[in-house]
Amino acid sequence: MVQTARNPVMDLDDAGTRAAFLIRDRDAKFPRLFDEILADAGIRTVPTAVRTPRMNAVMERRVRTCRHELLDRTLIRNRRHLLHALREYERHYNTHRPHRTLDQAAPLRPLPEAITDPVRIQRLNIRRRDRLGGTIHEYRHAA
Repeated sequence: MVQTARNPVMDLDDAGTRAAFLIRDRDAKFPRLFDEILADAGIRTVPTAVRTPRMNAVMERRVRTCRHELLDRTLIRNRRHLLHALREYERHYNTHRPHRTLDQAAPLRPLPEAITDPVRIQRLNIRRRDRLGGTIHEYRHAA
């Protein structure tokens, strides 16, 4: 891939990974040639299901969340730094960050048991862990 100052393009080979699928909506702006070019690169195009307008909205929400919580608050120095920040954010997003649709649990971590004992509530010992130089904060109960 060609990279210019005005149009930086990241080749997945540079990241040490390979894309197998591209999920896209059924918009007419993606002609058949688009799918053929991706097929030549070994990438299978999977259009979203018919009459599922929310399918694209879910991914747009995820991208917006990543941008708002991470990229808008971080000065990215280079490609390596971007990949590190995105991997760290993905770890935070899937193992720690509460999700409203999961009743405040994280996708890869069940919700901890509620503390109902008034004595324990008064003596909460909360620890904060900073990630990405303090851009993201994670809180937990100290043992």
